[in-house]
Amino acid sequence: MIKYLKILSVISTIGMLLILLGGALVTKTGSEDGCGDSWPLCEGEVVPSEFTFEMVIELSHRAVTGVVGIVVVILAVLAWVKIGHVREVKFLSFSSVFFIALQALIGAAAVMWGQSDFVLAAHFGISLVSFAAVFLLMLLIFEVDKKLDTEALHIRKPHRIEIYAISIYTMIVVYTGALVRHTESNLVCRDWPFCTNTSPLAFADYSFNQWIQMGHRLSAGILFIWTLLLTIRMIKNYHNNKVMYWGWTITFSLILLQVFFGAMIIFTLLNLGVALMHALVISLYFGMLSYFILLSTRSSKHEKTGSNV
Repeated sequence: MIKYLKILSVISTIGMLLILLGGALVTKTGSEDGCGDSWPLCEGEVVPSEFTFEMVIELSHRAVTGVVGIVVVILAVLAWVKIGHVREVKFLSFSSVFFIALQALIGAAAVMWGQSDFVLAAHFGISLVSFAAVFLLMLLIFEVDKKLDTEALHIRKPHRIEIYAISIYTMIVVYTGALVRHTESNLVCRDWPFCTNTSPLAFADYSFNQWIQMGHRLSAGILFIWTLLLTIRMIKNYHNNKVMYWGWTITFSLILLQVFFGAMIIFTLLNLGVALMHALVISLYFGMLSYFILLSTRSSKHEKTGSNV
C-alpha cells in the first residue's frame, strides 16, 4: 500500500506545481477574465459556443485544479487511514484539502466579484502553502520506510527560530512578487539590478509602479543574502547530516536560480517561459523551507519530551 501512496503523492505534488504554474500563466497572459464573471461555468455555458485563447487558458487551469483537487482528497484520506499514526500526517492531510479548497474559492470569488490587486496578490501565497502541505505529505510517506532518515537530526533552537523567520519573510517576498504581476509593474524598470542603472539613486523620480518593482527587488535581494548566510551556517553546523547538507545546498541553488530568472524577466522583456520558471523555482524553494520547518518542529518536540516519537 505504501508503494501506491508514494505514487499518488508524487502525482499530487506534480499536480500542485501545475496548478501554481497554471495560475501564473493565467495572470501573465491576462486570461483572468477568459470566462467572463462566470464560475464554474464559462460565459454562463457548460461548453462555450466560441473559444478564445484566454478562455482556453482559464478553462485549462480550472480543469487541472479540479482534477488535482480530487487526487489530493484521495491522497489525504488514504494517508490519514494508512499512516495516520505518524505525528504530522493528519494535520498535513487536513491542510492539503483545506488550502486547495480555499485556493479554489478565492479564485472563484475573484472571477465572480473581482478583487483589488492587493487582495489578488495573496492568492499565489495561499497556493504556495497548499503546495507545501502536499509536498510535505509526500515526504512523510517516503519517510515511512526510512528512505529519508531524520531521526538522529536535532536542529538547535537558534537555527529553528531563523528557519521560521526566513520562511515568514519568504511569504512577504512572494507577496511583493505577486503584487508586481497584478499591478502590471513587471517592466516599469527596464534596467537591472537598479531601476535605471545610470541613475541608481533617483528615488524621487519613481512612479508608484516603480516603487512596487524596486521594493520587490530589494526584498528578494535580502532573501538571497539571508539564504546564503544561513546555508553556510547550516552546512557548517550539520555537515555530517546528509538531509541538512544536501537540503540546504539545494535550497541555496534554488534561490540562486530565482535571482537569475528574475533578472532574465527584465532582459527578455517578460518572456513567458522565463516568467513561469520564476514561479516554479520559488515554489520549490518554499517547499524546501517548509520541510526544514517540519524538521524544526520535531526537534522542538524532542527537546521538550526527550523522545523522537
